[in-house]
Amino acid sequence: MVTQTSSRQREGQYPVPPGASDILGVEFSGIVEKLGSRSEKWAVGDEVLGLATGGAYSEYIAIGVDFILPKPKPMNWEVAASIMENYVTAFQSLVVIGLLKDNEDVLIHTGASGVGTAALQIAKSRGAKRIFTTASSTEKLDFLQKLIGNPNVLHTINYKTEDFEKKIKEVTNGRGIDVLIDFVGRSHWDKNLAALAIDARMVMLGLLSGMNLEKTSIAPILFKRLHIIGSTLRSRSDAYQSELVQRFGQEILPLIADESFGTQMKDDKGEKAIQVVIHAVYRMDEIVKAHQDMESDTSVGKIVVTVP
Repeated sequence: MVTQTSSRQREGQYPVPPGASDILGVEFSGIVEKLGSRSEKWAVGDEVLGLATGGAYSEYIAIGVDFILPKPKPMNWEVAASIMENYVTAFQSLVVIGLLKDNEDVLIHTGASGVGTAALQIAKSRGAKRIFTTASSTEKLDFLQKLIGNPNVLHTINYKTEDFEKKIKEVTNGRGIDVLIDFVGRSHWDKNLAALAIDARMVMLGLLSGMNLEKTSIAPILFKRLHIIGSTLRSRSDAYQSELVQRFGQEILPLIADESFGTQMKDDKGEKAIQVVIHAVYRMDEIVKAHQDMESDTSVGKIVVTVP
């Protein structure tokens, strides 16, 4: 899959973790071709999806037994390949680190990104009361409303024309939000702190607008008892990642529909309530075009690459 991680690595802006393959790609779906000596729970021919520290832009990949999950039989291969990085990252941020609880309010920046669309749906499935999200265009925000399907739950904000802090304060009667997932960094810092409620948690996943603050006040961190946590996934230990993958497989994978959004209706009962959003599918010989698509900032959801 084409992700921000692979794009930044290609440009030399994302260092490969020690011991990881320098081949791009961190998620995949495929069929087990060969087993190692400690692979008792898998068999040749098993259909799987997996998370890797690198090497997924290839025909074959060697991977630890706990880094893969069984692909549901009816699940589309492209959907299976689109799940692991974004949905595991969103699950880690919202649930494992952000400790999202039922009936809490959430803000997810860059909601139209792959991790954004995953986090919005996971937040809804975990019982979030109100979900706020930002994006750069009316078209993206309209799409996200269709994805979530409940305007009373999802509150969309065009960060280019609207003040997200002001809107959150209006909707929450001045209280603010409990959990915030941020990829942006510098340009959103002050408004993020202002939008957080007492005892809120902010999980920082990126620094798209820059990492240096020219002038700010750290007083809100103290007086509102804020928890601000930075997180990465790829650089964490094998033990942490494999444990996270297996927990994700138990708690979230059963909720993901077999087909992508727009090709299958959601179940009103909440089963299969999460649908992967696929923006485009490219062949491996179109990889340059796929990366250009990612970098155009017009995509909504995942960009998938098929390997012959």
